[in-house]
Amino acid sequence: MANLFQRAAGTLHPSREHSVTSAAMLLMAATMLSRVVGYLRDAYVAWAFGAGPITDAYIAAFTLPDFLLYLFAGGSISVTFISLFTRYIAEEREDEAARVYSIIVSVMVAVFVVVIAAGEVYAAEFVRWWFPGFTSDQAALCTWLTRILLPQPVFFLIGGVVSAVQQTRRRFLLPAIAPIVYTVFIILGGVLLSDRMGIASLAVGATAGAFVGPFVLNAIGAHRTGIRYRFSLDISHPGFRQWLWMSIPLMLGVSIVAADDWILRYFASGLEGDITRLNYAKRLLQVPIGVLGQVVGLASLPFFAKLHSEKKFEEFAAAVNLTVSRLGAVCLLATSWMIAAAAPLTFLAFKRGRFSADDSHATAYYFLFFALSLVFWAVQGLYARAFYAAADMWRPMIAGTLITLLSLPVYAALFARYGVIGLVAASDFAIFAHTAVLAVMLHVRGMVRLSGLEWSTLAKPVLAGAIAVIIADYAGRAVPFAATYSSALAHLGFITMTWASAALGLLWVMGVNLLNIRK
Repeated sequence: MANLFQRAAGTLHPSREHSVTSAAMLLMAATMLSRVVGYLRDAYVAWAFGAGPITDAYIAAFTLPDFLLYLFAGGSISVTFISLFTRYIAEEREDEAARVYSIIVSVMVAVFVVVIAAGEVYAAEFVRWWFPGFTSDQAALCTWLTRILLPQPVFFLIGGVVSAVQQTRRRFLLPAIAPIVYTVFIILGGVLLSDRMGIASLAVGATAGAFVGPFVLNAIGAHRTGIRYRFSLDISHPGFRQWLWMSIPLMLGVSIVAADDWILRYFASGLEGDITRLNYAKRLLQVPIGVLGQVVGLASLPFFAKLHSEKKFEEFAAAVNLTVSRLGAVCLLATSWMIAAAAPLTFLAFKRGRFSADDSHATAYYFLFFALSLVFWAVQGLYARAFYAAADMWRPMIAGTLITLLSLPVYAALFARYGVIGLVAASDFAIFAHTAVLAVMLHVRGMVRLSGLEWSTLAKPVLAGAIAVIIADYAGRAVPFAATYSSALAHLGFITMTWASAALGLLWVMGVNLLNIRK
């Protein structure tokens, strides 16, 4: 037992160099914990502030910082840096690696001093432009919160680079827990400061959390690897130029994966509380997206890249198709359960304090329709990584940008005709189009043929899930949902057991083994 404890403690040491397996297990555990803490944050905000004009303004205030973060490649910045930094280390040019690292960080800081200053000055104009439906009080609150949140992007960007330094040394603990620290600070900000600052306490907590978690923790971890930072703006260095060239496609494009939230907020800005309710519905959807899609995507990229670099193109295509088939089958089943469980699940998750039963009902309605697109949100990441594995950044960027622009009239038309639920339908359509175009592009280029997908394996969960939803809905009437916590818990438990029995039984009859699809 003592040896087991020592091994576990060693695994959690910040300087531990992980294997592929231990890194994957650590990242999966951290992702699960991050989702739990993220739920606690959302539940606290719902309890403390409900769903109304001030929460709409708070959620909207993240739009400009998020846009700036995305504009500068956001989380993808570490992907390009890891590739460059790893090459320098492999060539035993550690001094050059440290120099390039210093130049990238210095240039980021210099650029963002100017960007943040401009954002602070023009925040009010941006809010009035992007949220035309806000009242003057909402716009003023949103502007104030935006200004508090504006330093966040620089902390995330620099944090991404210093996190990448650790990952090249196979150190994953601090990068894994940094997002959790960020979320905890948002909760602490609300708990400690809300009496004096109101909802602005959450924004203060978010900015402080971005500084302490993604930036400070990762900077400490990078320092412990032995790398040293020295201020330098030598943009003529070939390493910096190569990194910039690799990152430009990620900076120029605007994918619907990021833009969907911004578009939803734009159209819903004139409807009191609906930005908040849409946000909570998407948050619930992001749990399976994170646990399934993001973890599988992170684990798959190195494998895809290795096969492609070794010119094992048939194995590369087979690996992509098999991973898409497996992930797609699981996501289709998850969608089926979420449809059956939407009402009690949303009620149990958010109905408390100022978040009313009506708010919960509307959020559940949006969540139900968002759930239809889960498979596309998860699978698109695999198709994008197939391009990245082939060092092709430009095609998915151009395609994603065009799809986003062409989707805007769809959002507008469906919102005008059907209101907020039309926005949800437009969101589903946009992510479907994004995924389909990436898949077709890979097919046309001969990289990953659509014929290689296990279509029967994908179809069977759809059939099993649809029948299971009908059975669970019918059986659920025996334990009615009466909008109380006890009835919601009983209803959720009963329909989950009924759904699971029906879905897994039907899959067994049809010969589908989710642990080994190639049966």
